[in-house]
Amino acid sequence: MFLRTGLTAALVTLGLVAGPAAADDHILTISGPGLPAAGVHLTMDEIEALPQTTFTTKTVWTEGPHEFKGVALKTLLESTGTKGTAVKARALNAYVATIPLDEVAADAPIVATRIDGEHFPRREKGPLWIVYPYDRDASYQTETAYGRSIWQLESLHVE
Repeated sequence: MFLRTGLTAALVTLGLVAGPAAADDHILTISGPGLPAAGVHLTMDEIEALPQTTFTTKTVWTEGPHEFKGVALKTLLESTGTKGTAVKARALNAYVATIPLDEVAADAPIVATRIDGEHFPRREKGPLWIVYPYDRDASYQTETAYGRSIWQLESLHVE
């Protein structure tokens, strides 16, 4: 709770959010070493208050290129202060993928909060989706990267 409160307080101080949100506004839980047992619970506003990365890419799940905007996974995890060697990303449907942290770049993947400038609902893989810039590099066009591209992301657990 302290880290969430501290993060919220910092964001309020910076004028990036109006204040603590209701519990039902939480859309992502981050847990791991050094964090409270219940994890840190973030709202969309808190996630979008972090530095954002934008890129345009095609995916195997959508037609044509789309602009994805969100916080880099590395930036998101660093904002909590937790450290480890891998992160387990979990979707609302209980699908889990493990992403080694030494394979996470400063700008990829991102936890996308917007597609083509708009938030996107659960039925369209939202509200959070781990996305790589697939068109940028062949290493992002692999079954491994596709398997780590969790949509309907609900939690991240650092190990």
